[in-house]
Amino acid sequence: MNFDAWGKTVPQTITGDLLWKVNAYRVALFLSDVVWRDATKLAGDQRTLSLSDQHYRAVGSISANVSEGYSRSSGKDRVRFYEYATASAREARDWYFKGRHVLGFEVANHRMQLLAEIIRLLLTMIPEQRSVLVREEHAACSVSAPSDIAF
Repeated sequence: MNFDAWGKTVPQTITGDLLWKVNAYRVALFLSDVVWRDATKLAGDQRTLSLSDQHYRAVGSISANVSEGYSRSSGKDRVRFYEYATASAREARDWYFKGRHVLGFEVANHRMQLLAEIIRLLLTMIPEQRSVLVREEHAACSVSAPSDIAF
């Protein structure tokens, strides 16, 4: 399944929300679905059992923080949560790097590329939000999500 096919499986209660227009949120939500498989594989190996929980939480925190930030009324408040999401993405990238021997180098590299894309999107959004007072008109990030995401 690729990113576009996955997007068609997301319920309208999510896709109908203006938050869905935020590319970093969509890619993070996609990765949240993918991490289930990865965390399960990490949990199956004694060497990475404890890593799997931290890994799962870090990935899940990305879309949660983007969502929380999006709901804030001021740019300053939004930026704080977008920065938390950036930190969670960096943490998740670190866990993927550490789990690469169990997950496989190709899988880990793909996930780290997704995380790098999320970080790039967030680092584009943060300066924009620092200068914006009204969110709704600026909800869509100007950077496109990659079309070749697959897992």
